[in-house]
Amino acid sequence: STTGDASAPSPATMSHRKFEAPRCGNLGFLPRKRTKHHRGRIRSFPKDDASKACHLTAFMGYKAGMTHVVRGVDRPGAIMHKKEVVDSVSIVETPPMVVVGVVGYVETPRGLRSLTTVFAEHLSEECRRRFYKGWYKSKKKAFTKYAKKYEGADIENELNRMKKFCTVIRVIAHTQPKKLNLRLKKAHICEIQVNGGDAAAKVDFAKGLFEKEVSVHDVFAKDENIDVIGVTKGKGYEGVTTRWGVSRLPRKTHRGLRKVACIGSWHPARVSTTVPRAGQNGYFHRCEINKKLYRMGKQGDASSCSTAADLTEKSITPMGGFVQYGVIRNDWLMIKGGVVGAKKRPLTLRKSLMNHSSRKHLEETDLKFIDTSSKFGHGRWQTPEEKLKFMGPLASKPSMHKAKA
Repeated sequence: STTGDASAPSPATMSHRKFEAPRCGNLGFLPRKRTKHHRGRIRSFPKDDASKACHLTAFMGYKAGMTHVVRGVDRPGAIMHKKEVVDSVSIVETPPMVVVGVVGYVETPRGLRSLTTVFAEHLSEECRRRFYKGWYKSKKKAFTKYAKKYEGADIENELNRMKKFCTVIRVIAHTQPKKLNLRLKKAHICEIQVNGGDAAAKVDFAKGLFEKEVSVHDVFAKDENIDVIGVTKGKGYEGVTTRWGVSRLPRKTHRGLRKVACIGSWHPARVSTTVPRAGQNGYFHRCEINKKLYRMGKQGDASSCSTAADLTEKSITPMGGFVQYGVIRNDWLMIKGGVVGAKKRPLTLRKSLMNHSSRKHLEETDLKFIDTSSKFGHGRWQTPEEKLKFMGPLASKPSMHKAKA
């Protein structure tokens, strides 16, 4: 038995079982059910600062796959200072987005309320496809009548209303799936908040982007910390051991051992919501904050993965392409660590909500080497030229050698 204050347990004795066996699983993400939003939703945008120039605060991309890099650490005082570390990185393909509209919001005691929306005069087919369930059998008349508003003063009047009453301005932008090699024809559409400047400047900035492409380089910068919002990989219906991480019961347990032994007391005569139960695992909406941007690649740059220590001319696509994705043909981002979701899944990238001060977040990235070997097995070569040099002429691929000759 223990004596003294119960709130200050002695290290030698166990004051309560909950300190030795804390609950399994996190209750912060209840209910664990399939999300309604396949595309990551932005629920909060960064705080606006009127003293800065007008700029966009988010972008959308598609997950391609992962690789690894070697980088030098520049953190004086740390154990790893001036040493090299290997980091896993995710590659996200980010074709330019097209701005097709602007929405103005007014502040009310119950939150934001949309005052009015103005769309551009011309919308691409991949954008209009998103407004239809069956595009092929429809009359494809979406926005044909709306475009006639540009003949009068209706559009200008709505924009002037925004400038007069609105405090929050967001552009409506869509991705361009035709630039990707995916089985996807409908564009993903999202609202992106415009921060900086006053309301009139925001509206003018948004209108100036109508029907224009916006590059990811206009939104983010290298070494920036960003938030990644998306949907995790779905696992289907799973039991309590996998879903909540509860311990297995002893081997001889009757009727199975991957179970919760007691699901609650007799009274209250119902099962509490905090008790682990079997059910859906994965395909959850998640937001991961403070992911560092190691590198930003441009479309058509054949030497985008060259570094000062590795001068080999090579692009980000590994030998044989990214598994289940293929070849990257557009701008791309290299993000530290993993990101949620399966390959080809749309991800929403948002500027960080925080002001960063730690050295880890402010450190400048110095990449020494980027791996581009095959991700399908144990890749040995970084480029086709390196493989050809080592293997010599192959009878199975004579065309390859003719091209080199």
